[in-house]
Amino acid sequence: MRDLANHIEVRRAISPAAAITDNTPYVSQIIDLFGFEMLVFAILLGAIADADATFTVLIEHGDAANLSDAAAVPDAQLTGTEASAGFKFDDDNKVRKIGYVGSKRYVRLTVTPANNSGNVFLSAAAILSGARHLPTAAQSA
Repeated sequence: MRDLANHIEVRRAISPAAAITDNTPYVSQIIDLFGFEMLVFAILLGAIADADATFTVLIEHGDAANLSDAAAVPDAQLTGTEASAGFKFDDDNKVRKIGYVGSKRYVRLTVTPANNSGNVFLSAAAILSGARHLPTAAQSA
């Protein structure tokens, strides 16, 4: 069957918001993987109004619900690289993705600008799959 909707759950990671005009990091919600085996973050880029800004991506994981034990995810536990998920000033209206295949329960995405003095619009979604119980929820937080 060609049904994808009942095999994934989509959660808010970074909400759409007013553009950031400085180097304040975008920090996602903490994603709880309980009941799921797979996670990919989709980073959705809008207009980037700066001529030299760059944006680095960091994925952290841990076992504490508040990620007080957060640690950078080793490269071997990512599908794709943090470098390839990063972007720069001329990547307007593109999408980046990076997957997590580690064993920790909680995961967080951070996008950190450098040299940003213009408007940047971005958001991110966490897409979970490999649910232990199907179908997945119709709507997620």
